[in-house]
Amino acid sequence: MGSTNSCCVSSSPKLRRNAHSRLESYIPEPELSREDTGCNLQHISDRENVDELNMEYNPSDHPRASTIFLSKSQTDVELPSKSVRDKRKSTFINHLTHIDESKCGSTRRKHSSCSTIFLDDNTVSQPNLKFTIKCVSLAIYYHIKNRDTDGGMRQDIFDEKLHPLSKSEVPSDYERHDPEQKHIYRFVRTLFSAAQLTAECAIVTLVYLERLLTYAEIDIGPGNWKRIVLGAILLASKVWDDQAVWNVDYCQILKDITVEDMNELERQFLELLQFNINVPSSVYAKYYFDLRSLSETNNLSFPLEPLSQDKAQRLEAISRLCDDKHVDARRAAKKRSASVDNLAGVRWVPAILS
Repeated sequence: MGSTNSCCVSSSPKLRRNAHSRLESYIPEPELSREDTGCNLQHISDRENVDELNMEYNPSDHPRASTIFLSKSQTDVELPSKSVRDKRKSTFINHLTHIDESKCGSTRRKHSSCSTIFLDDNTVSQPNLKFTIKCVSLAIYYHIKNRDTDGGMRQDIFDEKLHPLSKSEVPSDYERHDPEQKHIYRFVRTLFSAAQLTAECAIVTLVYLERLLTYAEIDIGPGNWKRIVLGAILLASKVWDDQAVWNVDYCQILKDITVEDMNELERQFLELLQFNINVPSSVYAKYYFDLRSLSETNNLSFPLEPLSQDKAQRLEAISRLCDDKHVDARRAAKKRSASVDNLAGVRWVPAILS
């Protein structure tokens, strides 16, 4: 009882040092700066708002940034008082303009009613091929026509004088004359029909084209538009389609181009894109509706037709399929565990012991 040592009180352990011990007092070293260590990596806090800062300059990456081709087309075509957003809404107002020659060419506009609905054969999930190619060709035309005066950086891989697509001699003033919209449409249509590409691939082609112009800081012009479009189509067909067209197949379409040239074009195109080939669904939808706005401004609207019974049944089947997918998704998202208080109708079964 009178002992100073107790079982509840213990002294702190002391460090025992022998003759061979080399323990010394710890002296903290001074922290080295980033310059002293030679590490110039950017801190993650410096990169948090990069997407927000570059949103205006990367329309192919962010759904809220306006597309380049639509802004370039507005500088050339005087738009009516309605805004682009109102024009998008007007595309969903299904109407049909019919010219009645018996009444001296008077215009009658038929609106959708409960008995008759007018639709076009062009949706965001299944775009019309011919209509989409025309709109994409028109967007490329405005890119060339309203390009910057400085021309941006030059890439030799896209120069048609250095890498011609045919054996015919390229004129000396080739870069001075802008191609017409029908020439661009004929070039794109030839590639799509020969390779049997889809309309969705045309929209992805336009996304890659504007991404290339933004990332590489180059401009599309009369001397490089064919090879830029060819590289975008080549990449879009491989990313979008399950059974992609090989590079040697394009050599059969363009008889005078070599496989080595196509491989080099694809490689440099990917490097200039920084290997960013992702196209979000929101970006795809934005480009689709902007193409529809462009077509309405330039009187390229697809003709409207009355909704037939077969088309109505197909739309109903698609809607039912989407509803089933949402139901399955909600079922999968439900929690597998539940509180005992929320259980109803619990039946107690007596255990049988044998």
